[in-house]
Amino acid sequence: MTEDLSPAERYQASRLRAAEQATALGPFREMYDFGLDPYQIEACKALEAGKGVLVAAPTGSGKTIVGEFAVHLALEQGRKCFYTTPIKALSNQKFADLVRRYGSDKVGLLTGDNSVNADAPVVVMTTEVLRNMLYAGSQALNGLGYVVMDEVHYLSDRFRGAVWEEVIIHLPESVTLVSLSATVSNAEEFGDWLDTVRGDTEVIVSEQRPVPLWQHVLAGRRMYDLFEEETDHGGRGTGRREVNPDLVRLARMENQRGYNPRDRRRGKMIREADRERERRQRSRIWTPSRPEVIDRLDAEGLLPAITFIFSRAACEAAVQQCLHAGLRLNDDDKRRLVREIVEERTASIPSEDLHVLGYYEWLEGLERGIAAHHAGMLPRFKEIVEELFVRGLVKAVFATETLALGINMPARSVVLEKLVKWNGEQHADITPGEYTQLTGRAGRRGIDVEGHAVVLWQRGMDPGALAGLAGTRTYPLRSSFRPSYNMAVNLVQQFGRHRSRELLETSFAQFQADRSVVGISRQVQRNEEGLEGYREGMTCHLGDFEEYARLRRDLKDRETELAKQGASQRRAAAAASLEKLKPGDVIHVPTGKFAGLALVLDPGLPAGRTNGHGHRGMEYHDGPRPLVLTAERQVKRLASIDFPVPVEAVERMRVPKSFNPRSPQSRRDLASALRSKAGHIVPDRHRRGRAPAADDREIARLRAELRAHPCHGCDEREDHARWAERFYRLQRDTRQLERRIEGRTNTIARTFDRIVALLTELDYLRGSEVTEHGKRLARLYGELDLLASECLRAGVWEGLNAAELAACVSALVYEARQADDAVAPKLPSGPARTALGEMVRIWGRLDSLEEDFKINQAEGVGQREPDLGFAWAVYMWASGRSLDEVLREADMPAGDFVRWCKQVIDVLGQVAAAAPRENSTVARSARKAVDEVLRGVVAYSSLG
Repeated sequence: MTEDLSPAERYQASRLRAAEQATALGPFREMYDFGLDPYQIEACKALEAGKGVLVAAPTGSGKTIVGEFAVHLALEQGRKCFYTTPIKALSNQKFADLVRRYGSDKVGLLTGDNSVNADAPVVVMTTEVLRNMLYAGSQALNGLGYVVMDEVHYLSDRFRGAVWEEVIIHLPESVTLVSLSATVSNAEEFGDWLDTVRGDTEVIVSEQRPVPLWQHVLAGRRMYDLFEEETDHGGRGTGRREVNPDLVRLARMENQRGYNPRDRRRGKMIREADRERERRQRSRIWTPSRPEVIDRLDAEGLLPAITFIFSRAACEAAVQQCLHAGLRLNDDDKRRLVREIVEERTASIPSEDLHVLGYYEWLEGLERGIAAHHAGMLPRFKEIVEELFVRGLVKAVFATETLALGINMPARSVVLEKLVKWNGEQHADITPGEYTQLTGRAGRRGIDVEGHAVVLWQRGMDPGALAGLAGTRTYPLRSSFRPSYNMAVNLVQQFGRHRSRELLETSFAQFQADRSVVGISRQVQRNEEGLEGYREGMTCHLGDFEEYARLRRDLKDRETELAKQGASQRRAAAAASLEKLKPGDVIHVPTGKFAGLALVLDPGLPAGRTNGHGHRGMEYHDGPRPLVLTAERQVKRLASIDFPVPVEAVERMRVPKSFNPRSPQSRRDLASALRSKAGHIVPDRHRRGRAPAADDREIARLRAELRAHPCHGCDEREDHARWAERFYRLQRDTRQLERRIEGRTNTIARTFDRIVALLTELDYLRGSEVTEHGKRLARLYGELDLLASECLRAGVWEGLNAAELAACVSALVYEARQADDAVAPKLPSGPARTALGEMVRIWGRLDSLEEDFKINQAEGVGQREPDLGFAWAVYMWASGRSLDEVLREADMPAGDFVRWCKQVIDVLGQVAAAAPRENSTVARSARKAVDEVLRGVVAYSSLG
């Protein structure tokens, strides 16, 4: 290529190469055996120039290269770099990558339950660890030059997102921030906020996938392209993409091909199974089975593949279905290699535990190249699946959507069984952002020429809607930041109350709220200009027409108010008269469809009321609803709307016990008796009393002032009045907009003020002073931080042994995947049960206090009720029971059990650090509980 350049161009190129070699980027590029993409080079140059960067790029596009350049710069400059990730699995993966590149002496790991070479110049950690360091003022922050926040879009996470914002806000100004994000539609907005709180920040957005993505639909035996011409292969090219007309035709044909009533066999309807079989043979449209899908992908050369199924049980079932179908994706050599790797990685697990964990069934799937991957699996098993998949020894993985979150497991193809998933409350369509995240795994850089996203045909599928999912890149970053009790005491301790409030107002949450106000503010400005025009229109040469219009308005409002009061009083009088009715009363219904003579059969009183005669009848919550027989033989339940005025009995007659309202003869006889008894009675006409407005002093005063006002005699008075009416309408709308602005601004600070007020009430804060109780709360992180602190304060856990304390602490972290209020959880007996009951009582007191201070759990602030569902399982485990016994009793997958145990261990460590040092057994019991829980599968699970 250089031969095509002129001598001058070759000289210029050599000068550019020499200049680059003099920078840190030149040697860094030589460490890789592939060229860097333009967006990576742009980001690295910005970093080297001393700017912070936000890099938003698709999954698998190599944005971590920018993070690794920050590591390179830190080592070159003799400074520290912290590389943060959202989950421990990612931290472990990044730690291994950096150790391979820079050596174990220069790289450390901190994940809460793992600490390796923590004083190294480069430390990989979870984001929570860095947040805790910042609040504690850790010495490890000395010399820190760079912080890489991988997967920074996690700040949208409802439960943990606030941690990312806390770190970004509190990092020292001298630290350069590298933010790596998936493609988001509001990267510029996020970059503007980073620029505000961190200084000069370059926003680099790349929407170009490194490997083109082809979109398909698999229906029956045929694989259809989703788009007729994929000019930009799932990227954001300018080429217009039309939905494949074959797919549209297929959907139309299936919708039309319903059941034909002429389809009969020997005079009977064709059985459903036969119809389904005939439909298959006739149309060739059906949803392929899981083994059929894998077999088809294997034949097309589209493995390895990840099939996303939004259910753990379905992932396991899919593996079994493939095994029963006889699928084998590995030859004998690969089978032997898989067995060697698996046996080596699981050598530390006792054989009796392997049996409990379903090891042998799992191994059979791995040997055939098929595996499941979900949060219910033992972490060590998940780690092995990931390793084998990356090495090409597992070619088909059935996974839940959690695999899409960061783990480096790219595939040639991604399969989506359905476009609907359970979101914890209901089955909902997946969003364009979720679709992009899931299909982003397809296409391995440097291995595959193209990636493939395959959606399985489902009955009722709309190809147009699927094309909308595949072609939309709307994945906005929304802050989930909310102040917490722990955050409040830590902030006040470090910065004082006033400065803390100012810091919270710099959060991304407040930044977004303030931006949403901009449009409303513009509308207010436009309205104010309109008000000026209307004010001119109502100007009167005789006097102040605005004052005159206000008098007219006050008069109208007073008359409306009195009219409403009169109507309300009439309704109350009518309801009171209905409550006096009893069976046998003859009345005149004053209005409505059934106006006229009627006999009361049942008074239909409001719930819990009688009419003084002992008659209750049917009960209604919306006022009396008497059941009557009309003179026209109709039995109807009337409502208060049929009685705008009070009603009185004009006569009485006996309702026979034999009367049956459903019998026409019975109705006819009683209606005839009614007409004979009372048909001659003429109802009294209800006379309305004198209108309240006639005697109202305020109305008389306003009318007098109106007549005396100079503008009352103006010839153009009504014209001015029309302009005045428009003025007041627009003024009312403007004030509503201003109230909306007021409600959205300073929302975070107002929440902080309420939290501080509650903490002051409980003596955690005194002004800007943090009390001893507050200092204890500052060391307790988690959703139920205040409850944990109150339990320590009240001595609830004093005297508990290790297993009992572990059971109590589990209530602070555990949350059942699905609420089950029908069955009370099994609890340990003795002191542990007593302590758990006391914890629930303390929570009840805190819940009432939060209500008093308007702290709302629905807004993500406050203490949820402790969940006792894991107490028995962790109590048994800490008491030394076997894994088999614990899992059987807990009815819980091994992966879930390990994950909850790890979280219990984490909070036990916090409790040990926060517990009183004198006259207390809690710290000692907490440390012992950590040792008792951290054994067996929990200890040898390397991922948390």
